[in-house]
Amino acid sequence: MTEFETTEADWREELLSTRAEKDDFFGSHPQSPIPPGERDDFDDLSYFDPDADYRVTATVERHDDPEPLDLETTAGPSQRYLRTMTLHFDVDGEEASLVVYQQEGQDSLFVPFRDKTTGQQSYENGRYLELYPDREPADGDEIVVDFNLAYSPFCAYSETFSCPLPPEENWLDLLIPAGEKTWDDH
Repeated sequence: MTEFETTEADWREELLSTRAEKDDFFGSHPQSPIPPGERDDFDDLSYFDPDADYRVTATVERHDDPEPLDLETTAGPSQRYLRTMTLHFDVDGEEASLVVYQQEGQDSLFVPFRDKTTGQQSYENGRYLELYPDREPADGDEIVVDFNLAYSPFCAYSETFSCPLPPEENWLDLLIPAGEKTWDDH
C-alpha cells in the first residue's frame, strides 16, 4: 500500500498524532522555539481542521541543471538553495505549481510557500512543507503533497531564529486552509 492509499481514518489519526507530538515538543523541549518564559502558558499550536482535499498528487518536473538561488531570510544573510524541480497539481479545481529547493547534501525537498491565508490565518512570512520521497523523483513521477503538514518556521515563534522567505515564484494565488495557523490565532 502506498502512502496515498492509506485510509482517510488512518491518515487523520496519523496527522493528529503528529500534531500532538509537535505540541508536546513545543511546550516542553529545551530546543522549542517558544521562548522559555512563555512555555508554561503554552497549550498547543493552532491548526486548520484536517482536510483530505488538501492532500494532493503532484507531477514532478525535474530541472536538469538545477539553478542556485539565494533565498532571503527573516534576519541575517540569505541562504543558498538549488531549484531542483517544480511540482504541478490541482487544488479545488485550480492548477498550481510550487518550486522545490534543496541545499547541498540534503535529501529532504524544501517547499516554502505563501497563499491567501498568509498574514491573516497563517504566519505572515509564509509556511513550509518538507517532502521525504523514498527515492529521488524523476521527471513525470507523481508524489503526494499534503498541505495539512504545512508548518510555520521557528521564526514565527521567536525573533532569535532566521528563516528563509518563500520566493515570489512560490506565492500561490489560492487559499490553502490546511496545516498550521498563526500562533497569534491561538
